[in-house]
Amino acid sequence: MTSTPLSKGANVPVAVPAVRAELAWGAGGGPDADASALLLAGGGKVRDDADFVFYNQPGHASGAVRHAGKRQAAVVTDTIEVDLARVEPGIERIMLCASADGGAFGAMTGLGLRLLDAASGAELAYFPVAATSETALVAGELYRRGDGWKFRAVGQGYASGLAGLATDFGISVDEEEEAAPPAAPVPAPYPVTAPAAAPPMPAAPPPPASPYASASPPPPPSSYGAQTPPAQPASPYGSPYGARPAPGNASAAAPGSGVPSLVKGEEHLPVDMRKRLSLRKEQVAVSLRKHGADNVRARVIIVLDASGSMSRLYSQRVVHDVVERMAAVAAALVPDGVMQAWTFASNPARLPDLDLGSLPQWLELHVRVGSIGIFKRRKPSANGQVDMKLVGFGNEEQKVIAQVRDYVRGAPSAAPTLVLFFSDGGVYRNAEIERELRGAVEEPLFWQFVGLGQSNYGVLERFDTMSGRRVDNVGFFAVDDIAGLSDAELYDRLLTEFPSWLKAATAAGILR
Repeated sequence: MTSTPLSKGANVPVAVPAVRAELAWGAGGGPDADASALLLAGGGKVRDDADFVFYNQPGHASGAVRHAGKRQAAVVTDTIEVDLARVEPGIERIMLCASADGGAFGAMTGLGLRLLDAASGAELAYFPVAATSETALVAGELYRRGDGWKFRAVGQGYASGLAGLATDFGISVDEEEEAAPPAAPVPAPYPVTAPAAAPPMPAAPPPPASPYASASPPPPPSSYGAQTPPAQPASPYGSPYGARPAPGNASAAAPGSGVPSLVKGEEHLPVDMRKRLSLRKEQVAVSLRKHGADNVRARVIIVLDASGSMSRLYSQRVVHDVVERMAAVAAALVPDGVMQAWTFASNPARLPDLDLGSLPQWLELHVRVGSIGIFKRRKPSANGQVDMKLVGFGNEEQKVIAQVRDYVRGAPSAAPTLVLFFSDGGVYRNAEIERELRGAVEEPLFWQFVGLGQSNYGVLERFDTMSGRRVDNVGFFAVDDIAGLSDAELYDRLLTEFPSWLKAATAAGILR
């Protein structure tokens, strides 16, 4: 050791730009341990679950904090790396934490926290940690002092484990849910992969020319790692304002009758679900007619927020109900009723397409968050499910927006695209989100954002008043309790701005 051991509560200045915090203990026989970090803003809380860095979420989006992993020897170490120069201004403290796996810290030998200069490896501080029955603890903290940083030895223990520790600092912990019933595998066409470390956010590429104006090939994948699918034939939907063709194997209603036709697969639904869908299709038709768009057709894409703060809405099946209600929108706008779907948190993932015939199974297999329990070790997904641990827990809307844009450019359609985007807020990547949505102005897709009752929707709330766009391509509204909103009111609010955009985008030459 090159520094004098610190006593509990002691502090030292940190005069280097980057540090390594090594949690260390003696190998052999006792419990294992994991290091983690919490980035705290004012009030001593995280901004959202993305401010928790640990084995299942190894890199912070800012690139400032990274879980570097373990090294096994006579002394075992698990390391957190912190680039203090890149810590965002709103972060006041970084808590250096630990959790025991297979016992309590009191059964471990030689437990301590070393703070090292990341560049030279020189030891800046050492804190020998005393513990008994605790299964989680805050070993130390890095905190701002004036224009610099200091390190404090903390040694605060928790008998409730890592979940109890994290909850104290504002992390949302979802409850265990029963496993989904088995079903035939349906592979997701866009399997998500989590990076080993989160790099700094790259600049978004300049808005591409609309691929709908020429036969040019689709652009390369976005900088957010989206996979661009091969080009597909243009949709047979025809002109956006023509009469809707009858889908295959369905009974078409007479044009202008106001009675929605039966969509393929609908006849296979359970009776109660089929009745709800029928009534909801009629209500969608009423809302479209009210806004002068009763014959409109569109490709429909649904995007579901899966960040940690959404856990309650999933466990209470509010999101399941939202998806079922949006299936009626797809049934009214898409001849075959098929809807593309994405989920997102720290990373985006495309879900299998949703067709009406598979609606009950789709809801059980692909609308869930129980499997992302942040303190559970990763287990393989089954039945074609997306591994939600790879999706993460944060709020990175700009990544899924970029991936949806890539998909639409790579699979052009003669019909416009309506994106139904559901989020409970916590938006903070405002500049990147704005850049993506401004870049999408010349593309044939309309973004309808729906806030699900939390707060801080950031730039999404301000788009209606933003200048510098040829057409307004973004709609937004928020509801405190979407489950308590009637179908009539929901569809009226959902479909108010889309018809206006259709007219403006056609006049501007964005839609052909």
